[in-house]
Amino acid sequence: MKKSDFDFDLPPELIAQAPLAERSASRLLLLDVAEDRREDRMFRELPGFLRPGDLLVFNDTRVLPARLYGRKESGGAVEILIERVTGAHEATVQLGVSKKPKEGGRIELADGSHAVVLGRDEGFFRLRFEAPESLEKLLLKLGEMPLPPYIERHADSTDMERYQTVFAREPGAVAAPTAGLHFDEPLLAQLRERGVGFGYVTLHVGAGTFQPMRTENLSEHHMHREWLNVGAGLVEQIHRTRAAGGRVFAVGTTVVRALESATVEGELHPFAGETQIFIFPGYRITSIDGLITNFHLPQSTLLMLVSALAGREFMLDAYRHAVEQRYRFFSYGDAMLILPGDD
Repeated sequence: MKKSDFDFDLPPELIAQAPLAERSASRLLLLDVAEDRREDRMFRELPGFLRPGDLLVFNDTRVLPARLYGRKESGGAVEILIERVTGAHEATVQLGVSKKPKEGGRIELADGSHAVVLGRDEGFFRLRFEAPESLEKLLLKLGEMPLPPYIERHADSTDMERYQTVFAREPGAVAAPTAGLHFDEPLLAQLRERGVGFGYVTLHVGAGTFQPMRTENLSEHHMHREWLNVGAGLVEQIHRTRAAGGRVFAVGTTVVRALESATVEGELHPFAGETQIFIFPGYRITSIDGLITNFHLPQSTLLMLVSALAGREFMLDAYRHAVEQRYRFFSYGDAMLILPGDD
């Protein structure tokens, strides 16, 4: 299977550049695989598609303001995008700079503190931040929300709230679990009233999620590493839900990756650690019964993941429909609800 098998034409004007005024005002494309059916709906209608006893699993990671600006000792401008925090004062980063710095090079930040280049890690750099406060506090002071590369503007004060889910609580991500951005407190209240349960995983989304695949053959691709935690309480919650006849819905592909990483021989177990799981057609997803997700980039690993759940042709046809109907794409865009049906 090839990367080009997951291509589609996307007009640039359909890439959402800003959030809607209300989180739950997005559109929702309902995809019922078993019945080969799709419906154009609104995200606010989501409670009507769920049953009492169903379980929504969210990713509670919190996005750090992970983009920093500085200058090399030579005076050249540097953009630092944190990939992942690796210690109180250290991180793996992407550097936007005309000439890559050498090991030992220093980057001066806006407050006069410095970052020192410790070395390279594959396509990333390892930095140590020489500041009195922890890196997390330094980011809160100097950082900018790390909007994806396809949003062609700088982050503003609105993004500090809107590029964050309302249930975010575990800091560590440098990209939002975007399917969760559609949920606001009134919608969550409606879901509770309907008898839908909530569970949480943590998967700290890395900037590597936006890196394009560099191999045409899927079998040669290596995923970036991300840290996750699937707790014992959630595992028990999922077991109880299914035993009672309820369905488990992942809110976002990050939840699918977390749950599948914690699944061994079809059985979900508690797990905390790193994952490089790559899910594409041929892989059988067993941990969920449905998925809420945004629309993904052409030829992306996330489009491959949803194709593993619903079938490549079915998903590409759904994407063509979304383009024809002028859905809004990517992080600040609209959503879909995938009901894969029985095997």
